[in-house]
Amino acid sequence: MRNDKLDKKFYLVREDVLPEAMKKTLEAKEMLERGKVDSVFDAVQKVDLSRSAFYKYRDTIFPFHTVVKERLITLFFHLEDRSGTLSQLLGVVANSGCNVLTIHQTIPLQGRANVTLSLNTSEMLIEIDELLAKLRRLEFVDKVEVLGSGA
Repeated sequence: MRNDKLDKKFYLVREDVLPEAMKKTLEAKEMLERGKVDSVFDAVQKVDLSRSAFYKYRDTIFPFHTVVKERLITLFFHLEDRSGTLSQLLGVVANSGCNVLTIHQTIPLQGRANVTLSLNTSEMLIEIDELLAKLRRLEFVDKVEVLGSGA
């Protein structure tokens, strides 16, 4: 017996040809994901959609950006403990087009702190090697290591 979901075909469709109920389902899903509403009932009321239409389409329509896999990388830094270092480091990361997903910083000991950044690199404007080189050139960075990467 074959899995029913694996037998389905998928299509990329322009928004202006979608039925109104599908567009409203996407709006309702986004409201729920962002916490703008507390329940499906509240979401469908705000977008003027029936609950039955929402439930019919909710597992079958997705924004394109959620289907494209994100590229993730985790970097480890050993930094001098100086005012503004994390801000400068994040500035370089942001200017490269990366999106910071998580930040973990240890309490500085003996003038040094460890920072771990998880980054979404799917919108990155430069190559990862170039980003690492820029980060290593920062005067307060003692060490940069790639801990992991993946999609």
